[in-house]
Amino acid sequence: MDLPVNPPLLPMLAKAAPELPDGEEGAWWFEPKWDGFRCIVFRDGDEVILGSRNEKPLTRYFPELIEPLTEALPERCVVDGEIVLASADGLDFDALQQRIHPAESRVRKLSVETPAQFVAFDLLAVGDRSLLGTSLIERRTELESAVTPNATVHVTPGTYDRDLAADWFSRFEGAGLDGVMAKAADGIYQPNKRAQLKVKHLRTADCVVAGFREHRNGDGPGSLMLGLYDEDGRLHHLGVASSFSVARRAELREHLAPFIATDLTDHPWGRWAEAAAHAAGEHGRLPGGQSRWSAGKDLSFTALRPELVAEVAYERVDNGRFRHSARFQRWRTDRTPESCTFEQIEVVAPEELSAALGAPSQDPADRSTNGR
Repeated sequence: MDLPVNPPLLPMLAKAAPELPDGEEGAWWFEPKWDGFRCIVFRDGDEVILGSRNEKPLTRYFPELIEPLTEALPERCVVDGEIVLASADGLDFDALQQRIHPAESRVRKLSVETPAQFVAFDLLAVGDRSLLGTSLIERRTELESAVTPNATVHVTPGTYDRDLAADWFSRFEGAGLDGVMAKAADGIYQPNKRAQLKVKHLRTADCVVAGFREHRNGDGPGSLMLGLYDEDGRLHHLGVASSFSVARRAELREHLAPFIATDLTDHPWGRWAEAAAHAAGEHGRLPGGQSRWSAGKDLSFTALRPELVAEVAYERVDNGRFRHSARFQRWRTDRTPESCTFEQIEVVAPEELSAALGAPSQDPADRSTNGR
């Protein structure tokens, strides 16, 4: 492969922002934030490489993308985008994760049963030209000219209109999208730099803390095990709150010590080690045991009497689980564990994914509508 921009290449990243930025009309370019695997596609004739953000190629896991990408992209190019998996209810990140499997036979089977799609949002090189040093407005214009969308390959919608972007932020969440990206229209492409903004959905919930896992350094809890009660009084495991500093881990160790459960007979997650019950899900979502993603790692935890309540911030809940690790906010000594139920979880109304993929795109070259 001989391109003006060759793999491996770390993608340009984004930093979190609390709201969509204001500014002079045409200063910011807004796009939906796709919930999938970040992927930079390198094509040199018949050779196609799907690069990931950790520099390990995704090519072998998504063989069904190669032909559609070859049809949609120029002979020689580098395109930044996202691999997503669409279902009847929107983007399905859980199903997408299952596509990363070591067995070739499994990969082939899933490529037919749950085929992925690619959403392009930046053009980094075309022909013999690198576009890394050109502005986003120029790259976007060339992207729309270079890519011929098909049933599998799409170009993300985009706009300078902040009001339309705010509408996407609310409306497309039901389709499984993460939020909205804001990119400086005159910005160049900066690999591995947080030179963009991302505005994501954020909510809070009061959860029961019924266990913790030790940090890998052994200096205190690395993650708190969070649960909510269903209408039958069963405590389901939603996920964890993590990313604690060294000082905070020391504080947590001291705070949690009096609540460590020595007898698991009556603990709601006391049966976590019973693999059959865990696999069958007969007692809800349990926090222990092995899974296809654990790769032999020890997922054991220290059980706590389910008496503590913590307020955590989260982005969304998919199939009864936090989509990402939650962020600890504060202890809620005023709440009883029994009051922490699924009723507080906001249910997002579904939105057809086709509406997100088919949203209007404001042509960055159209000076008459963007005011530039």
